[in-house]
Amino acid sequence: MSLELPGPQAVRKLSPGRLVIASHNAGKVREITALLGPYGVEPVSAAALDLPEPEETGTTFVANAELKARAAADLSGLPALADDSGLCVDALGGDPGIFSARWAPDKDFGAAMARINALVGDQSRDAHFICVLALAWPDGHVEWFEGRADGTLAPEPRGSNGFGYDPLFLPNGGDRTYGELTPDEKHADNHRARAFAKLVATVF
Repeated sequence: MSLELPGPQAVRKLSPGRLVIASHNAGKVREITALLGPYGVEPVSAAALDLPEPEETGTTFVANAELKARAAADLSGLPALADDSGLCVDALGGDPGIFSARWAPDKDFGAAMARINALVGDQSRDAHFICVLALAWPDGHVEWFEGRADGTLAPEPRGSNGFGYDPLFLPNGGDRTYGELTPDEKHADNHRARAFAKLVATVF
């Protein structure tokens, strides 16, 4: 799945203070909060502020990340950081991709992983994770950052760490799934960490 970020724009720095994590996914909030730890911001989740989850109507990771960040910034009056990420499987034409969460009705990712394995069968098991971070301010300014991690699908899900499709994904060069890595190991180098490294280099 190809990804095109919007064109060049004026870069804005993020000042210390409260920052909304525009997600109701507890695992994702924990991971982003850990990554933000050293940078003098005070993360607060959209759930803690009782902000609604906007409908993800975008057709790209960029569009969905932006609409979530803009909605949280508008409603809270604070800068907001949103993530849109997903697992893209080559044999499935890039699916589930932006529909990764929707492939898991009632957040049953075990069923979603079983569905993927059944559909892939003996085809190529190459896959990658994409993460786009969108950082929005209440005045409408937005910055975007993209990270990618390549790998393969494990024969069966392994491990109980992480969240979502982590137990099914073997990153290139490793013999453990994201679900088998400790949080510190996963945070050190994954699609979200790579996007976050670009964010840090730009806005802090």
